[in-house]
Amino acid sequence: MARIPDAFIDDLLARSDIVEIIGARIPLKRQGKEYSARCPFHDERSPSFTVSPTKQFYHCFGCGAHGTAISFLMNYERLEFLDAVEELAKRLGVEVPRDTQQRNANPDTNDLYGAVEAAAKFFRKQLGGSAKAQAYLDGRDVSAAIREQFMIGYAPDGFSALKDALGGDERRMRLLERAGLFSKNERGHVYDKFRDRVMFPIFDRRGRVIAFGGRVLEKDDSPKYLNSPETPLFHKGRELYGLWQVRQANQKIERLLVVEGYMDVVALFQHGVTQAVATLGTATTPDHAELLFRNAPDVFFCFDGDRAGRSAAWKAVESVLPRMKDGRQAFFLFLPEGEDPDTLVRSEGRDGFEARLRNATPLSQFFFDSLGADVNLATLEGKGRLAERAKPLLAQIPDGAFGDLMKQRLTELTGVGARAAAPETHVPAQRANARMPAPQANKPSLVRTAITLLLQQPAVALAVPSSLHFASLEQPGIDLLVEMIELVQQRPDISTGLILEHFADRAEAGALTKLAMTRGVESTAVTAADARLFEDEEKHRQSFVDNIARLEAQALQQRIDNLQSRRRELVEAELQELRELLMLRAQNVR
Repeated sequence: MARIPDAFIDDLLARSDIVEIIGARIPLKRQGKEYSARCPFHDERSPSFTVSPTKQFYHCFGCGAHGTAISFLMNYERLEFLDAVEELAKRLGVEVPRDTQQRNANPDTNDLYGAVEAAAKFFRKQLGGSAKAQAYLDGRDVSAAIREQFMIGYAPDGFSALKDALGGDERRMRLLERAGLFSKNERGHVYDKFRDRVMFPIFDRRGRVIAFGGRVLEKDDSPKYLNSPETPLFHKGRELYGLWQVRQANQKIERLLVVEGYMDVVALFQHGVTQAVATLGTATTPDHAELLFRNAPDVFFCFDGDRAGRSAAWKAVESVLPRMKDGRQAFFLFLPEGEDPDTLVRSEGRDGFEARLRNATPLSQFFFDSLGADVNLATLEGKGRLAERAKPLLAQIPDGAFGDLMKQRLTELTGVGARAAAPETHVPAQRANARMPAPQANKPSLVRTAITLLLQQPAVALAVPSSLHFASLEQPGIDLLVEMIELVQQRPDISTGLILEHFADRAEAGALTKLAMTRGVESTAVTAADARLFEDEEKHRQSFVDNIARLEAQALQQRIDNLQSRRRELVEAELQELRELLMLRAQNVR
């Protein structure tokens, strides 16, 4: 998919009212120039969620959630980036540039969606005429409402039912074949891929049918489940069956349950557990893990208790660990032998299944139990083995309290890291802020103050020349300040929120967010006098210009000092440069 131009995004956000967009979804209360509310992304009693109309930015001082109107729609409405952009564009009556939309990358894509949708309707209609398919669903206690909710259908027996119904011309045949609905034998004969199966349409995150899963009606038939192959619309490692229905059934998704089969999802919904999704015949992938946590803070993996189930659970651990940011939780529910979520919820009901979920194994416990299963922790050798197994995996956990606690638990079990704990917690902080200037004795550096002023009012960067001599200064944060100035000069309409989005994946992101949300003297980087500047746009701009001028003077002095230290070695051109710099310094002093 082509990249949406930055200029379009900047203009879209500049014309969108973030207060109106967020206020339509959660109650906001005006507090001075900003608005506050209880954070919609974590539970809290007192409001710590702030929306700034001037910065076009929201930030929660409790959980750290922050971003622009686009990221709010992505997180709150659980939309993909393009969908969120299109939502804002629709509000303003503008169109996303056509060459940036995925559906226009291939002229046939819309027709491909249409062909898959037509197949789903065909299967749905066939269910009504199949007594044995309906008897199968009756026997599994699947109500008419659930059948409609999941658009469950039936693929008739025989080799050409779908082909005869929908493949009326060569072009439609090609579309259905590209959608994975036909198979071809060695002689080149094309026939229906799904035959005599209950059909489960797979929806994408916009509610469009993109693929199918088919289940046999007789338990002795095989394969038990048959899925669509990879197609231009469907990548099984990126999709979750039932996620669309979960989104429709829950205004706020507190958790997601990951099960193995389509019928497990359907049965749980049937019994009131409306947060179940299924992987599509594959292990939990990193894309799955990201998608799960993007939609819910708590994820429960339901697996068989046998060796295969625990192996699948460990693969889930490997995909989940790098995404275990603070506030996220993962649990593992291992099922009794011969049981699955479908049979359990039908025999024990919703309450019984919920009780099992409450007793699920936390990721931390499963992690150390699995790694230490064959280790004798009574010996130094055993402790060393566990530490060596755990350390590379723990290193993948994002910085934060959970990662620190997991390392602490490893220390409790093995003793490894006890003496190194203090340096380990200090060094990453230095590394993460290596490009951010540190305050000294509560007095902010010129660079830090300039960065803060720019974040508070990005347009100030337009008041300085594009040739920044101070870029040569050897000070913390100089490179970052230069990069931010150049970013604003390239994108004059950029907002505070978009600047933070630009640096979202960088080590400086956390520090920049804190500076952007400075309130008076709450930040060590801003004095009371500096804080008052934010109330006056002209003074704000002048303060930034003055800071840059002082940095330019420092750069001038640095160059003079460098030349003077090598005076005997200077060539004529350098001597002339030194004379000019000395004259310039004298003029500046006057």
